Amino acid sequence: MTTTGKLLDKAKKMADAAAVKAIEINVPMVIAVCDNAGKPVLLNRMEDSLLASIDIATNKAYTSVALKMSTDAAADLCKESGSLFGLATCDKGRMVVFGGGFPIKCDGQIIGGIGVSGGTVEEDMIVAEAGLAAIE
Repeated sequence: MTTTGKLLDKAKKMADAAAVKAIEINVPMVIAVCDNAGKPVLLNRMEDSLLASIDIATNKAYTSVALKMSTDAAADLCKESGSLFGLATCDKGRMVVFGGGFPIKCDGQIIGGIGVSGGTVEEDMIVAEAGLAAIE
Protein backbone atom coordinates (compact mmCIF):
# COMPACT_ATOMS: atom_id res chain seq x y z
CA MET A 1 0.00 0.00 0.00
CA THR A 2 1.31 3.47 -0.83
CA THR A 3 1.88 6.19 1.75
CA THR A 4 -1.13 8.03 0.29
CA GLY A 5 -3.22 4.89 0.63
CA LYS A 6 -2.18 4.54 4.26
CA LEU A 7 -2.98 8.20 4.87
CA LEU A 8 -6.37 7.87 3.21
CA ASP A 9 -7.19 4.94 5.51
CA LYS A 10 -6.12 7.01 8.51
CA ALA A 11 -8.06 10.03 7.20
CA LYS A 12 -11.26 8.01 6.98
CA LYS A 13 -10.84 6.76 10.56
CA MET A 14 -10.10 10.29 11.79
CA ALA A 15 -13.07 11.79 9.93
CA ASP A 16 -15.41 9.15 11.31
CA ALA A 17 -14.21 9.67 14.89
CA ALA A 18 -14.29 13.45 14.53
CA ALA A 19 -17.84 13.32 13.15
CA VAL A 20 -18.95 11.17 16.10
CA LYS A 21 -17.54 13.80 18.49
CA ALA A 22 -19.17 16.62 16.50
CA ILE A 23 -22.53 14.85 16.73
CA GLU A 24 -21.96 14.28 20.45
CA ILE A 25 -21.45 18.02 21.05
CA ASN A 26 -24.22 18.85 18.55
CA VAL A 27 -22.12 21.02 16.23
CA PRO A 28 -22.02 20.22 12.48
CA MET A 29 -18.42 20.41 11.30
CA VAL A 30 -16.21 20.26 8.26
CA ILE A 31 -13.29 17.88 8.64
CA ALA A 32 -10.37 18.11 6.21
CA VAL A 33 -7.21 16.05 5.90
CA CYS A 34 -4.20 16.87 3.73
CA ASP A 35 -0.95 15.05 3.00
CA ASN A 36 2.51 16.24 4.04
CA ALA A 37 2.66 18.48 0.97
CA GLY A 38 -0.58 20.22 1.96
CA LYS A 39 -2.64 18.58 -0.80
CA PRO A 40 -6.20 17.46 0.02
CA VAL A 41 -6.77 13.81 0.89
CA LEU A 42 -10.28 13.93 2.38
CA LEU A 43 -13.05 16.45 2.98
CA ASN A 44 -16.12 15.60 5.07
CA ARG A 45 -18.77 18.29 5.27
CA MET A 46 -21.47 17.38 7.75
CA GLU A 47 -25.01 18.35 6.89
CA ASP A 48 -25.85 21.92 7.94
CA SER A 49 -22.23 22.90 8.61
CA LEU A 50 -21.15 26.40 7.67
CA LEU A 51 -20.07 26.88 4.05
CA ALA A 52 -17.18 29.05 5.19
CA SER A 53 -15.90 26.09 7.19
CA ILE A 54 -14.89 24.27 4.00
CA ASP A 55 -12.03 26.70 3.33
CA ILE A 56 -11.26 27.23 6.99
CA ALA A 57 -10.90 23.50 7.77
CA THR A 58 -8.86 22.89 4.61
CA ASN A 59 -6.56 25.80 5.44
CA LYS A 60 -6.18 24.67 9.07
CA ALA A 61 -4.97 21.27 7.83
CA TYR A 62 -2.60 22.98 5.39
CA THR A 63 -1.26 25.40 8.01
CA SER A 64 -0.51 22.61 10.48
CA VAL A 65 1.64 20.91 7.83
CA ALA A 66 3.22 24.09 6.49
CA LEU A 67 4.28 25.24 9.97
CA LYS A 68 4.79 21.75 11.45
CA MET A 69 2.72 22.72 14.48
CA SER A 70 -0.86 22.97 15.63
CA THR A 71 -2.68 26.09 14.55
CA ASP A 72 -3.41 27.03 18.17
CA ALA A 73 0.37 27.01 18.86
CA ALA A 74 0.81 29.42 15.95
CA ALA A 75 -1.80 31.77 17.43
CA ASP A 76 0.42 33.06 20.23
CA LEU A 77 3.36 33.51 17.87
CA CYS A 78 1.22 35.60 15.53
CA LYS A 79 -0.05 38.11 18.07
CA GLU A 80 1.12 41.67 17.56
CA SER A 81 3.91 41.13 20.09
CA GLY A 82 4.78 37.69 18.72
CA SER A 83 7.78 36.66 16.69
CA LEU A 84 5.59 35.71 13.70
CA PHE A 85 3.28 38.72 13.66
CA GLY A 86 1.86 39.10 10.15
CA LEU A 87 2.07 35.40 9.31
CA ALA A 88 -1.70 35.18 8.94
CA THR A 89 -1.48 37.31 5.80
CA CYS A 90 1.17 35.10 4.17
CA ASP A 91 0.86 32.27 1.67
CA LYS A 92 -1.99 33.94 -0.23
CA GLY A 93 -4.07 34.08 2.95
CA ARG A 94 -4.01 30.31 3.56
CA MET A 95 -2.45 30.54 7.03
CA VAL A 96 -4.96 30.01 9.82
CA VAL A 97 -3.67 31.03 13.20
CA PHE A 98 -6.37 29.86 15.59
CA GLY A 99 -7.10 26.40 16.90
CA GLY A 100 -8.49 23.41 15.04
CA GLY A 101 -5.56 22.25 12.90
CA PHE A 102 -3.02 19.60 13.91
CA PRO A 103 -0.20 17.77 12.16
CA ILE A 104 -0.71 14.02 11.74
CA LYS A 105 2.37 12.08 12.78
CA CYS A 106 3.40 8.50 12.13
CA ASP A 107 6.65 7.13 13.54
CA GLY A 108 7.71 10.65 14.47
CA GLN A 109 7.22 12.00 10.93
CA ILE A 110 4.52 14.43 9.80
CA ILE A 111 2.47 12.61 7.19
CA GLY A 112 -0.36 15.12 6.91
CA GLY A 113 -2.64 17.49 8.72
CA ILE A 114 -6.21 17.54 10.02
CA GLY A 115 -8.33 20.67 10.13
CA VAL A 116 -11.76 21.08 11.67
CA SER A 117 -14.12 24.04 11.49
CA GLY A 118 -17.71 24.78 12.37
CA GLY A 119 -17.84 25.54 16.06
CA THR A 120 -15.94 27.66 18.51
CA VAL A 121 -12.16 27.35 18.47
CA GLU A 122 -12.38 25.09 21.53
CA GLU A 123 -15.03 22.87 19.89
CA ASP A 124 -12.98 22.63 16.69
CA MET A 125 -9.93 21.55 18.70
CA ILE A 126 -11.89 18.93 20.66
CA VAL A 127 -13.28 17.44 17.46
CA ALA A 128 -9.90 17.45 15.69
CA GLU A 129 -8.25 15.82 18.72
CA ALA A 130 -10.94 13.11 18.69
CA GLY A 131 -9.99 12.46 15.08
CA LEU A 132 -6.31 12.20 15.93
CA ALA A 133 -7.03 9.86 18.85
CA ALA A 134 -8.64 7.39 16.43
CA ILE A 135 -5.26 6.58 14.86
CA GLU A 136 -3.06 6.55 17.97
